[in-house]
Amino acid sequence: MSEATVGEGHAALIESSPYGIQSKKLAMWLFIVSDACTFAALLVGYGFLRIGSLNWTKPFDFSPSIINALVMTVILLTSSLTMLAAVGAAKAGNRPRVFRWLGFTMLLGAIFAAMHLREWFKLFSEGWGLQANPMGGDPQFGATFFGVTGLHLLHVVSGVVALAVIALGYSSKRLDANHVETAGLYWHFVDIVWMFVFPLLYLMNMR
Repeated sequence: MSEATVGEGHAALIESSPYGIQSKKLAMWLFIVSDACTFAALLVGYGFLRIGSLNWTKPFDFSPSIINALVMTVILLTSSLTMLAAVGAAKAGNRPRVFRWLGFTMLLGAIFAAMHLREWFKLFSEGWGLQANPMGGDPQFGATFFGVTGLHLLHVVSGVVALAVIALGYSSKRLDANHVETAGLYWHFVDIVWMFVFPLLYLMNMR
């Protein structure tokens, strides 16, 4: 029996998805739904603590904290556009352009993460912590802020690593356009989550 026949036999044994969607995409959608529930629970919990506190701290002014967060937002939204370009190039079969656009996306994600960490270290230097509030207000602000933004930052860093793996795999023809599209779903989800985190934890905490 030839290797081609064996391969065809193995492919015939793989059960197709009953939902009209590739298994990898279905798995990613299920992950996104479950992860969305996690972020929703955290943000609802944050809102509950904020509304229930009589002495909630609003530590951010328009400059430079909010400006820094605005720049981070623009960077992350731009990375969604470069990710869309990568997916479009993958569907067209243009491997060099896929690698280039994924590289831009990873670069923007890395810049976002670096700016976020710089902001964290600035807050740490000012005395903020998980249960430390140098302004004398509710100490739970630090726990909620670092908890929610930290989880989102972890998703961004994980996404950059995942995109690097996808880029290398696609350029070597071990992965196909569907893998790029599936990674794009994750990246867009991370961007959408930030559009909730930014107004709730930054804009609503301006003094």
